[in-house]
Amino acid sequence: MSKNRRTAQAKPVTKKAEAEKAVKDIRRATRKVHSAEEKIRIVLAGLRGEDSIAELCRREGIAQSLYYSWSKEFLEAGKKRLAGDTARQATSTEVKDLRAESMALKEVVADLTLENRILKKNTTGAGGDHE
Repeated sequence: MSKNRRTAQAKPVTKKAEAEKAVKDIRRATRKVHSAEEKIRIVLAGLRGEDSIAELCRREGIAQSLYYSWSKEFLEAGKKRLAGDTARQATSTEVKDLRAESMALKEVVADLTLENRILKKNTTGAGGDHE
């Protein structure tokens, strides 16, 4: 059966199908993005076992499969950390802070290098980097 034949035999688009597609598109566009802190809070609530996973997921508005994937990631990360694998991704604020610190340190090195050259020039009288 060719592709065109299948398409020709497809059901005509109904208003109900259009409405369902619109709803799916809206849900996709307004999907909640959970922060790392929210994911950890939800996973820890599930690990405490005070409520069933199904009830927790209903309350948080997430699919159980999403909870279990977060739980697996959380436990794997903990396992790696305890095994001594401490490499991790830096947060954007940490990166900004490190860049600012790096720039400040480079300025200090430049100032000290300039000051050192001036002192050498004054002590040797030659104006060079002679020792």
